Amino acid sequence: MANPFISAYRVAWHQKIAEIPQDQWDALALPLATPFLEWEWLHNLETSGSVGSNTGWQPCHLTLWQGSRLVGAAPLYLKGHSYGEFVFDHQWADLAHRLGLAYYPKLLGMTPFTPAEGYRFLVAPEVDEEQITQQMVRAIDQFCQRNQLSSCNFLFVDPQWRPLLEKLEFRSWLHHSYIWQNHNYQQFEDYLGAFNANQRRNIKRERKAVGQAGLNLQVLTGDEIPHHLFPLIYRFYSHTCDKFYWGSKYLTRKFFAQLYPQYRHRVLLVTAHTGDPEHPVGLSFCLYKNDRLYGRYWGSYQDYDCLHFEACYYRPIEWAIAQGITLFDPGAGGRHKRRRGFPATPNYSLHRFYHPKMSQILNYYIDEINQMEQAEIEAINQDLPFSKREIQLHL
Repeated sequence: MANPFISAYRVAWHQKIAEIPQDQWDALALPLATPFLEWEWLHNLETSGSVGSNTGWQPCHLTLWQGSRLVGAAPLYLKGHSYGEFVFDHQWADLAHRLGLAYYPKLLGMTPFTPAEGYRFLVAPEVDEEQITQQMVRAIDQFCQRNQLSSCNFLFVDPQWRPLLEKLEFRSWLHHSYIWQNHNYQQFEDYLGAFNANQRRNIKRERKAVGQAGLNLQVLTGDEIPHHLFPLIYRFYSHTCDKFYWGSKYLTRKFFAQLYPQYRHRVLLVTAHTGDPEHPVGLSFCLYKNDRLYGRYWGSYQDYDCLHFEACYYRPIEWAIAQGITLFDPGAGGRHKRRRGFPATPNYSLHRFYHPKMSQILNYYIDEINQMEQAEIEAINQDLPFSKREIQLHL
């Protein structure tokens, strides 16, 4: 007898998100905390040329349908490299090479170039999430095995979704980000009050240095942002990539230009100028949704003392407190964030290898790897510059 659950749903794979109706996708994505799984963001990545087979990020999105209604979706990508993922799996690729196994291509679930927690399957609220997830994982396993993919990997996953995948025998790999949390601050001075005296003085000195350089800063959101600033975001982003992160310029000029028509309601810009607000000399680019703020990119045409800290941390935190934002993820990298109130905070990726030997090694070593990462998180957070009465609160 046919399984009635299987016959009730239809699986489909898509080489571009434009094949999936935006209204149906966003009915599942808009209720989520993260903005990075919304149709417009993912569509812009594809249509701007930032994502595609030419960049090694081939869209391969999975959908599950009940008749004509979308009940499950997963943004997925075929990868022939590990660039732009911010989960550094090169040791696994090297291990596969030494075993004489092909590590690429692999299947990846994340928002491209976005090391921000929140990835998960999109599931309609009225269906059984566990059943839908099982069906989607079954389809992924069949796809990977049929196409001889080495693995399936979900990065920066939603912590509430992770246990469901662990039940389906995905293995969790622990990492960390630097995350600011709003501990019921009413004003910026409350945030400063969490630090010890030395760090309070340091932050005040850094903020003062920006003013002494003759810089004025503005925070602009949504319709407040002039159209002409969106192409400028690319120039600042490109300048920073060329100067500090060679080989990591993943987004195109077209991507930033296309944000204006349909996605500016999620954008926050901090601009720095020396007199004319229409011609900023520095800029940081953030996104926000509900009570969460995400720092993405920044740049400046000159080296201004402490402008990076003001534009990327202090001014967004000031705005976040005023708006009731509870969590601020400032973006990838940089232990210097911890000195400014961003403790090391755990995040997880999920992995499944399809070759028995790789799966065996992953299962054998991953607990030890995670214990080492946990020890590093604890060591980092032992050195936070908070006052003694605040340390327990922040941890």
